[in-house]
Amino acid sequence: MSATLSAPALTGADLTLGYGGRTVVDGARIDLRAGRVTALIGPNGSGKSTLLRSLARLHTPRSGDLTLENGLDALTLHPKEFARKVTLLTQSRPTPGGVRVRDVVAYGRHPYRGRFGTGDDEGQAVIERALRLTGVAGMAERPVDELSGGELQRVWLATCLAQDTGVVLLDEPTTFLDLRYQIETLDIIRDLADEHGVALGVVLHDLNQAAAVADHIVLLHSGVVRADGTPAEVLTGDLLSEVYGLRIDVEAGDNGLVRTHPVGRHTHRHA
Repeated sequence: MSATLSAPALTGADLTLGYGGRTVVDGARIDLRAGRVTALIGPNGSGKSTLLRSLARLHTPRSGDLTLENGLDALTLHPKEFARKVTLLTQSRPTPGGVRVRDVVAYGRHPYRGRFGTGDDEGQAVIERALRLTGVAGMAERPVDELSGGELQRVWLATCLAQDTGVVLLDEPTTFLDLRYQIETLDIIRDLADEHGVALGVVLHDLNQAAAVADHIVLLHSGVVRADGTPAEVLTGDLLSEVYGLRIDVEAGDNGLVRTHPVGRHTHRHA
């Protein structure tokens, strides 16, 4: 994983977010850095997805700042210019009927195209790379409404990669995927950081996946950043047990990888 501390590619500072009169995130700060994977974790309703959506400008903050590298104010940038720098994979998207996988992935090239779809000389090569990286090249000519949920999730991930941005935001990207494709998706996330210098912000529910893929973890609880740091610093038994409201044991392997073990009433029944 990334060892050096790079410059921030996208920073949210003192972000307060809400719906109607209800505050969901209060005074949060998050730095996404080039070549680093940042995982957002926390119980349901802790504000993870809302915070991620605010970084993609899909949720306007009540207060706070959103800054890209070189001090650019992300909140005032033209939508197309912002879309060349930041992309988001949401939890759910509508499935277009009768559209080929290749054409859906090509949607990611919209920020680079002119009024009549011209001016994107590199587009086709980027689309092919995205199809290949996500393992959907073999289904490129299939209609997306014939795909399984897991296949469709990978197509939308390919669409994000086709957008070719320096910041990639992923909201529960392993949802609907079987074990093989969960691991392959986590591998893609690490490749984007390690080989392409992308800054990634990823919402994950699985604490062990977060420990395995992330350089940095932000733990939210009731809309407040409760802790942030390396997996070893954040994923401690006392802190996780307090935040999640149940006993969570934590162990560190010889390779330094942290593993968490939630303990329920029947956890040791067959031990």
